[in-house]
Amino acid sequence: MTEDKLFSGKIVWITGGSSGIGEALVKRFAINGAVVIVSSNDPDGLERVKRECNGLNGDIHCVPFDLSDTSGIVSLVNQQIDNFGRIDYLINIGGISQRARIDETPIWLDRKIFEINYFGTIALTKAVLPYMINQKAGHILATSSISGRFGFPLRSAYSASKQALHGFFETLYLENKANNIRSSVIIPGRVRTAISIHALNSEGKEHGKLDDGQAKGITAEKAAEIIMRGIRRNKREILVGSSELMMLHIRRYLPWLFFRIADKIKST
Repeated sequence: MTEDKLFSGKIVWITGGSSGIGEALVKRFAINGAVVIVSSNDPDGLERVKRECNGLNGDIHCVPFDLSDTSGIVSLVNQQIDNFGRIDYLINIGGISQRARIDETPIWLDRKIFEINYFGTIALTKAVLPYMINQKAGHILATSSISGRFGFPLRSAYSASKQALHGFFETLYLENKANNIRSSVIIPGRVRTAISIHALNSEGKEHGKLDDGQAKGITAEKAAEIIMRGIRRNKREILVGSSELMMLHIRRYLPWLFFRIADKIKST
């Protein structure tokens, strides 16, 4: 892969960068000569990704933190600005999924999923945004899901938290277009990552297995390729996946058919 001059020397912050789509994006940006701030709640995983980027064109900096704890985010962002002077791309990949029925999910678990997927993401975004406004440039991306566009069994809090991101980031775009700040939402379908393994069950414990649908998904590397193309084209919604993405169009234009199909889909 040849270096893309669009990203060369840019300061890119990626959360969820120690595995899956986030890791694949870190490597893509590194190949393209970016300075990458990579974050997750897995310091060892971040260091592994950094080692694997040795010899690429980029410059990788590990900044571990937990999206469920937003208390230190403003200070953390200030540190990165002190270190690098600016943030050109903020790519919010980090998040967590769910495998539990509504009637089995205690309210504290709904709150935990929202803290990570929604509040963690918007807290980081709100802390970075003033700097992008001041520099009159930037691109902020959030990761939703196809179930962020419709409900799906065993995903009530996950689906709701992802749907909330759409409202926030569409508003972010409308409010900041004049500031030359771009905003995109990444909408993955089935991608072969560990997201189902780490999904939370009704007790808040890991689901612990790769779902059949997930196993049949596209690779994280293919997903990263699609996302990079969407960033280059400044797409406000970046659809990532394969034939399952057709459900988005069916839900929009033929809702009766969507519910008939969704009722028959194996939910795990």
